[in-house]
Amino acid sequence: MSGPLTDIKIVDLTTVISGPSATMLLADQGADVVKVESIKAPDHARGAGFGEQQFTSVFLNNNRNKRGLALDLKHPEGRSALLRVCRDADVVVQNFRPGVVERLGVAEDDIRAVNPSVIYVSISGFGESGPLSHKPVYDPIIQAVSGLTTIQAGSDQERPRLVRTILPDKLTGVVTAQAVTSALFHKLRTGEGQHVRVSMLDAVVNFLWASDMGSQTFVDKEVTQQRAATFIDLIYETKTDYISVSAMANKQWTALCDAVGHPEWKEDERFKTPALRDLNANLRLEMTQTELLKRDAKTWLEVLEKAGVPCAPVLTRNQMIEHPQIAANELLFETQHPVAGKIRQARPAARFSGSQLDAPRPAPKHGQHTQAILKDAGYTETEIANLMTSGAAFES
Repeated sequence: MSGPLTDIKIVDLTTVISGPSATMLLADQGADVVKVESIKAPDHARGAGFGEQQFTSVFLNNNRNKRGLALDLKHPEGRSALLRVCRDADVVVQNFRPGVVERLGVAEDDIRAVNPSVIYVSISGFGESGPLSHKPVYDPIIQAVSGLTTIQAGSDQERPRLVRTILPDKLTGVVTAQAVTSALFHKLRTGEGQHVRVSMLDAVVNFLWASDMGSQTFVDKEVTQQRAATFIDLIYETKTDYISVSAMANKQWTALCDAVGHPEWKEDERFKTPALRDLNANLRLEMTQTELLKRDAKTWLEVLEKAGVPCAPVLTRNQMIEHPQIAANELLFETQHPVAGKIRQARPAARFSGSQLDAPRPAPKHGQHTQAILKDAGYTETEIANLMTSGAAFES
């Protein structure tokens, strides 16, 4: 079965995580994504992290279901080849630093000259103007400027802390993919393409505002020093393993009190309402932790679940992939990659009842499909051979 984006062509000029993760989401939904890489300097992700022979886990997990095209965009014929490939593209996505696409001759105006209705997508770190726009950007830099590190610390007075995953990169990928589908819908209705701009900074600040920027929401009433509601998180130690317990609603709080053998907590004036429980959160969580240390994790999870208190085991990565809920969701799958060998990946999170994509294709080798893609763009075999000989194109 074909995915919902079948027959949509996307030319992907992006590298590393934010752009490739966005275009892989679209490829997972059926789009024909042509991954364009430099001949001399392919995607940095090919050599970053665990893996070998062009296929690190980072590259594999952000580039499946794509076709690979290798061109030298600094070579006149390489640039011309890209423009020909873009003539029938629905979307072109790039995440070069501001100013680079103009120097390479693949900016919006260049692409629109051969494809007037194209959707041109620019992903940047800080945006296309402003005092930081010229800076090289990596995920920790965005975490720092967006306020995410102080939110992770809990308080403005505590040492800022990074989120231990590249949240800005991956979030920007999700935001970009959603924006592309919206632009495609607009084009379907009007026939018009447009320029979609997404910055990592914009994506993260917007993401944080929903739940973490209450102190900055009311104009002229901003809180200048953010204090933490609590310095204790909702991970508890038991006699054996760690568990998470989260009793938010009144019903859940009273159930927790009974489950841990302290019904008198329900009448404690410090915990009578959600607001008071927030005000006295450190004390409340310390009292809860003291009780949970008295029994093992398995027993507590059974007791708390029976009482209707939200709880779960804290799993390591190895434990997570073996958990029965992961199996029930059919979330992970294994494939045999022709170069990297047997690999395990997570399927796309969204499932479609009427247009689920067939078995995924592995991430491409460097320029793996160059000749086929150029042939699709109208090049003859002789012209393709000349491009390869001149160094304007490459196929592994």
